[in-house]
Amino acid sequence: MDNKKNVRWLRIENLQAATAALSRIGVDPRAIPLMAGKAFSRAVLVPGVSAPAALILKQEMLSLGGDAAIHRDVVCGRRAESDVLLLGSHKQLKRLEEKLRAQPFGLRQAGEAVGALLRALEPSAAAAIAVACGGGVLRLGEKRTALMGILNVTPDSFSDGGLYSQPEAAAARAREMAEEGADIIDLGAESTRPGHSPVSAAEEWARLEPVLAALSRRAMLLSVDTRKAEVADKALAAGAHILNDIDGLLGDPDMAGAAAAHGAAVVLMHNRAVPDDVIEDILHAWDAGVTVAQKAGLPAEAIIVDPGIGFGKTQEQNLEILRRLAELKAYGLPLLLAASRKSVIGYAAGLSVGNRMEATMAIGVLGAAAGADILRVHDVAAHRRALDMTAAILYGLDSGNGEQNDQ
Repeated sequence: MDNKKNVRWLRIENLQAATAALSRIGVDPRAIPLMAGKAFSRAVLVPGVSAPAALILKQEMLSLGGDAAIHRDVVCGRRAESDVLLLGSHKQLKRLEEKLRAQPFGLRQAGEAVGALLRALEPSAAAAIAVACGGGVLRLGEKRTALMGILNVTPDSFSDGGLYSQPEAAAARAREMAEEGADIIDLGAESTRPGHSPVSAAEEWARLEPVLAALSRRAMLLSVDTRKAEVADKALAAGAHILNDIDGLLGDPDMAGAAAAHGAAVVLMHNRAVPDDVIEDILHAWDAGVTVAQKAGLPAEAIIVDPGIGFGKTQEQNLEILRRLAELKAYGLPLLLAASRKSVIGYAAGLSVGNRMEATMAIGVLGAAAGADILRVHDVAAHRRALDMTAAILYGLDSGNGEQNDQ
């Protein structure tokens, strides 16, 4: 056999995959930790550092056998600041983190940030995450993508408006979604579709109260989708566990305090127009929301982030977010993806609202592969089946799983 035909590429993007590849070859187990970090490379962006810091980063990466890209005018002294793109293997970047501990110009903090990023880029299944939420616990990352079932108790939501506006129908649908595999039920009493008509806090609460009363005694995690602190406070007092704020705690100034008072978890969604780099703007908005949350007394363990597909963005920006979701996962907080039946699907695939389930599932499967911890969806049962298969491909099956052996 011509051995050249068997030379092939291995996709290695993290330490887990590198360790598996080395183990298959039969490398001495004592050598695997020393070699795994050399098996794959990272491109890490460090934005807005001073010219001296940029030059030091360049020099240090070259000394380690990697490289760093900086603005051309820094080299000749015509620019005082530059973004820096670090280019190197995982091992080289880890060594850089260590070498920067004694450096000036803010480089110690940059090194710590690089180290935190490298840890965040490892598969979410490597370490379970427990999100504290109002007396309940949401467990994420255990080789399983969680599902948040959408329950709109509104007459005018874009996809299911009017279907569950009666409390009995809403409660029945919540119980059905829980049986189908929903980990969270997300209750929304005010439509946020484009062109929606705002409702008062009193009207929003009148829609929510009877549904919460019917569900709060059941063993299910409840989320309330609201941008009003008055409604959030009442809903959390009535048994909701999670506050899903489409303004990312940057709207109503009392929102973070309401969540903290009840020990609730919060979802920080990005919701504003972005003229330039959509990923950079999302990260900045999340930073601002996290700061507000922590000032109110919410711990990091209670914060979930959402890039806000369809809110304030062009359709091309929505698609860019979906392509670059793994970059957002590296932010280091649990990531929620909410694209179910949204207009980006109509834009990209030409499908009407009632025909978007399969396209939504495609987004969900790719999102799970990119590291999304939670999917917010209408069609729970179908997504649970698709995500269980996705997890089997990504992480393998535990012993005893799998009952069907038919062809």
